[in-house]
Amino acid sequence: MDHLQDRELIQAALEARERAYAPYSGYLVGAALLAADGTVFQGCNIENASYGAANCAERTAFYKAVSQGERAFSAIAIVGGSREMRQGEVFPDLAYPCGICRQVMREFCGPEFRILVGRSTEDFEEYTLEELLPESFGPVWKHREDSKVKGDGFNSQGE
Repeated sequence: MDHLQDRELIQAALEARERAYAPYSGYLVGAALLAADGTVFQGCNIENASYGAANCAERTAFYKAVSQGERAFSAIAIVGGSREMRQGEVFPDLAYPCGICRQVMREFCGPEFRILVGRSTEDFEEYTLEELLPESFGPVWKHREDSKVKGDGFNSQGE
């Protein structure tokens, strides 16, 4: 993926952020998940008065994709900021994925899955899933018949 495609993915996350439902925190988050075939699935955070029933933008994007049959992903872009921040403005902070979202990513993605965390289409940082979730556990990637790696590919503890 080149820098132009990265910016387009962040732009899709910015657009998704505009649809966030966050009446309690006022913190709007958008995510854009890139499937291996090039399809982009957008998600936004959706809050709930019971708090525990809220859903993060990243998981919304993953659940939309998986519910439509997609299982192969290459990258996700995430942006977030207070309700007062509008599209086109540069967010002061980065909105990193929470632990639960990182674990959901791990369920469907390998260690090299790319995570773009942005303030704008010009100002973002890139990480791999392995960098943000080291020594993780998850499904064994049995479908990789050509893999000589024992275990799940993230650590050497797998069987």
